[in-house]
Amino acid sequence: MDASVMLHSSLEQAAIPGTLPDGAPVRTLAHGAVGDVARRAGASLRQTEIAALELGLIPERYLRNFSTLDCAAQARLLRARVALVGLGGLGGHILEGLARMGFGRIRMADHDVFEPTNLNRQLLATEADLGTPKADAAVRRMVLVNPAVEPEVWRDRLEGQDFARFYAGADVAIDALGGVTFRPVAEAGAAAAGVPLIAASVAGWTAMVATALPGERGLAGMFFPHGRAASPPAEDVLGCQPPALLVAAGLALSEAVRLALGQPPRLGGPGGRMAVVDLAAVSLDRLSLRE
Repeated sequence: MDASVMLHSSLEQAAIPGTLPDGAPVRTLAHGAVGDVARRAGASLRQTEIAALELGLIPERYLRNFSTLDCAAQARLLRARVALVGLGGLGGHILEGLARMGFGRIRMADHDVFEPTNLNRQLLATEADLGTPKADAAVRRMVLVNPAVEPEVWRDRLEGQDFARFYAGADVAIDALGGVTFRPVAEAGAAAAGVPLIAASVAGWTAMVATALPGERGLAGMFFPHGRAASPPAEDVLGCQPPALLVAAGLALSEAVRLALGQPPRLGGPGGRMAVVDLAAVSLDRLSLRE
């Protein structure tokens, strides 16, 4: 029997009745059943989940993604490749969301190690992990959260043309770097790779997120119109409050879902807008990225 036919047959046999949160009946796969089928078929978890969704079978872990998503959209996320640079405060929370949503292939980069000042906000930072590489903690967390996700890890510092190589071949690029030093070169690298870039930033109680389609202006162009800032940017001097960080991560993740599904961004893009959420004033503004 053909391997794909065997895989589909095994999935059909494992299907059970289920319901969506609104009570609509669906066919689902109990947690653990996908792994059992994958092992018997000699297939990866990611490919097995995609095959299940193509049959209209929803793995139990994704039931709460429905009906905002459908089977075709969930399968598309599992096929998508995201390139995420920075695994600290922003990157750790974005990575968590990507894995839980079911993005199937995540390329991640961070050369840094955890230090005590990370403990106030970074999801991946624990007392036990101080002094250890952030990239290693990210992989461990992904395996615990969603073992179907296939990681690709870059542990060296990205500089210059490294960004273009890192982003190449991705469907979505995300800049979750802390501070501003590498923001312009990250934006240039994504443009060179022809990949839309979501950039997020936090300054005190304020979260900022924008998406730059290839060749368009993003956060780097907004803050550094001449390649560098005239004075230290706010995100470098106001600190990083966890509530603002969570808002920025959520906005970036929602943009990543839209882009991976082939939808236009709601931030940046032809409209050229950056979201600015001020939690101190409880306000949301959309500012022009155009000069």
